[in-house]
Amino acid sequence: MSTSLVTGATAGIGLEFARQLAARGDDLVLVARDTARLEEVAADLEASYGVATEVISADLTDDAQLAVVEARLKDAGRPVDVLVNNAGFGLKNGFLDNDVETEQAQQDVLVRAVLRLTHAALAGMVERGHGGVINVSSVAAFLPRGTYSAAKAWVNSFSAWAHNEYADRGVTVMALCPGFVKTEFHQRLGVDRDASAPKILWLEPDRLVRDALADFDKGKPMSIPSKRYKTIVTATRMVPRPVLQRFQSLGRK
Repeated sequence: MSTSLVTGATAGIGLEFARQLAARGDDLVLVARDTARLEEVAADLEASYGVATEVISADLTDDAQLAVVEARLKDAGRPVDVLVNNAGFGLKNGFLDNDVETEQAQQDVLVRAVLRLTHAALAGMVERGHGGVINVSSVAAFLPRGTYSAAKAWVNSFSAWAHNEYADRGVTVMALCPGFVKTEFHQRLGVDRDASAPKILWLEPDRLVRDALADFDKGKPMSIPSKRYKTIVTATRMVPRPVLQRFQSLGRK
């Protein structure tokens, strides 16, 4: 029996990962801030898939609460086989329109928590000779789009390094780079989803996660969903960055 830990597990991509991992037979450790919603999701997954669930209510910007999740990942008596670092949020306003504490909180979740939780998980996985980490990044990582993109670029670089470092020891580390996904992300930003991007760019979360898990099972270091986003990423490597930056008003910054 395998156990997976998913952060940001009560909505969007994280919830879809929890569902599909449960459908595969994995027991789950679900991490999010909303205790009531966590317990509701856990009960639903147990009833639907017959798996065991555990909930950890944690705000990953808080050192003490983050440490609780780290300790769970380090628990050799209850090993975690797959870690999905999915928790994250965007900021609607521009860099100088946000206070620095808000910007720092975003970096704490997108970068610091990913670093610390991956570090906590990898030691046991490497020792056991199997396991893996899926770090949810973004196509924004390939674009010059402020601190969110910078954080996701770090996630891509870190994940690629970790995969190369530990793949021959039985551990896969993969960055998942979705684009626009039909989740609560834009609603939480207070942004009109329909006005954020053309309809052709929107992805369904179930297909996104299904394809991501297929790539993960193949040991791929990166998963970019759909031909349209593969094409976009290829294009970003050929277009000068000043030109790319002109289009940063599309979607989130």
